[in-house]
Amino acid sequence: MVGSGPAGLTFARVLHRHGHPVTVLERDPAPDARPPGGTLDLREGMGQRALDKAGLLAEFQALARPEGQAMRILDTDGTVLRDWRPRPDDRANPEIDRRQLRDLLLGPLDVQWGRGVTRVVPGSRDGVQVHFADGRQETFDLVVGADGAWSRTRRAVSSVTPHYTGVTSVETSLDDIDTRHADLAPLIGDGSVAAYGVNRALVAQRNSGGHVKVYAQFRAPLDWHTHMDLADAEAVRASLLALFDGWTAPVLDLLRHGAAFVHRPLYVLPVSHTWPHVLGVTLLGDAAHLMPPLGAGANLAMLEGAELAESLATGPGDLDGTVRAFEERMWARAARWAKITTAGLERLVSPDPTAALALFDQVQPS
Repeated sequence: MVGSGPAGLTFARVLHRHGHPVTVLERDPAPDARPPGGTLDLREGMGQRALDKAGLLAEFQALARPEGQAMRILDTDGTVLRDWRPRPDDRANPEIDRRQLRDLLLGPLDVQWGRGVTRVVPGSRDGVQVHFADGRQETFDLVVGADGAWSRTRRAVSSVTPHYTGVTSVETSLDDIDTRHADLAPLIGDGSVAAYGVNRALVAQRNSGGHVKVYAQFRAPLDWHTHMDLADAEAVRASLLALFDGWTAPVLDLLRHGAAFVHRPLYVLPVSHTWPHVLGVTLLGDAAHLMPPLGAGANLAMLEGAELAESLATGPGDLDGTVRAFEERMWARAARWAKITTAGLERLVSPDPTAALALFDQVQPS
């Protein structure tokens, strides 16, 4: 297994549950080498189903935040357009911090940190060769690439690379929202708040411990930032405040009080990305079907990891046949979700802000 994200760890954890050894290769030198990202909503039939296959559903439920399903939509002048709040017993899409989910999945797994994979070469007599950044090589019967958007494993099966969607996201964060920014805490509530304008959006999402992630999203050329240094937080802040000029002050305060800014242009793979089956190599998650980050990607990745691991652990022993059958199922399901999320991004960051509201009306409970 290459990659220790949600897909890779779920795959490894399900195999471990069935008594099968698996090695996870991860380029990061340690679990906390990079910020783990924000919060995830894990859906009942997807991410939660995967955790159930791993025997971790009860532990997840103890950590998850059902109240995090709350969602408020604002106009750019601050008018509340929609305010969805979950029922006390609603556990359809509870939130969990990525760090908590990672630690839950890690458990007893054998993760080899600092093992950066540079190349995967199938077709050798002894199996699949994996080349590492330190110059070493190892051979495996099956290499599963869950190494993200810019997967090195993908090159063994496909020449396709991600392309820019035309939408950029700039992320910042606020800590101790309930004490340090008590005036903004009610705006965000227990879950998320979003405002949509012409070709731009501002979204704030509560994580655990009073931490809030803020995302400024807008349509722009990939080189929109060349006039400034992205490491200069004040320059980025000023640029974003100019871009969202005229929006209500409380929403803009999410940017005014943000700490460091992280530039995240949104890339995707083609909607129906497939590849000719290659003996001994397959892909999961973003490595296989990178799509807009609208709540499906991590859920799909975890479900795929759980399903493939379960099939390998309980199947008839036909390794290649099991992988072939899994790929066919994965491709069909991922294509459906890629179409949904691609269309969703077009509506959420569009010339017509009412398109975003209409989209939420379709997916939120009445």
